[in-house]
Amino acid sequence: MLYNYHTHTTRCRHASGTDREYVENAIAAGMKTLGISDHAPYLFKNLSYYSTYRMFTDELFEYAESVRSLAKEYEKDIRVLLGFELEYYPDFHKGEMEFLSQVKPDYCIMGQHFLGNEMGETYCGHLDKPEQLTRYVSQVLEGLATGDFAYLAHPDVAGYNFPQAHIQKEYLRLCEGAKALNIPLEINLLGLLTHRHYPNKQLFDIAAKVGNDVVLGVDAHEPKYLSDKALHEAGKQMAEKLGVKLIEQPFI
Repeated sequence: MLYNYHTHTTRCRHASGTDREYVENAIAAGMKTLGISDHAPYLFKNLSYYSTYRMFTDELFEYAESVRSLAKEYEKDIRVLLGFELEYYPDFHKGEMEFLSQVKPDYCIMGQHFLGNEMGETYCGHLDKPEQLTRYVSQVLEGLATGDFAYLAHPDVAGYNFPQAHIQKEYLRLCEGAKALNIPLEINLLGLLTHRHYPNKQLFDIAAKVGNDVVLGVDAHEPKYLSDKALHEAGKQMAEKLGVKLIEQPFI
């Protein structure tokens, strides 16, 4: 792998390792570009609510300074970018992007973990009603249409516990919508490594037919996975077997 844009830090409370270790493992793997994209702090109008899997709002500037300092220190060895993974929440998105713009991120990726505006909603991996999958696809496409996201992380996080005809219909709508917006879809290597319900072959069979661009995302929560060449190769082989259009070079 020459690039990875899906990388977390300890600030999200479910990853380990120092920022420096992530950079050094990417260098060891021969990567040319590393995007660090921890779960963005989110500004919710209900100040009594705070999700537990993302960095706190008061960590924004320290995070940006750490990543940019490492980018300068290692600039002869690798290109390091400042990014965020975040959901598209209609009620909060405009304010969220204004908040993040204070540190001028290089990119954002969409990782849609909840429907609606998160509060009171079920995690997307646990959806069990067909209409929820329809909501997921509609919300994702609405978010991608803002132009604020470089690609869609784990697009198949939802949509495995429904009638097959409904899955086929909604995955096709998702793939065609992303294709029209020129937004790549991610084969998530953390899901592959830990045998999750994604990457989902059904979605990527459709993506191959539609002609979606596809990226490999390590979704690294430990530094060692950035230098795990066997994992990277497994992702590449999966893409080849599925016949998808894998983007091989850094594109951000």
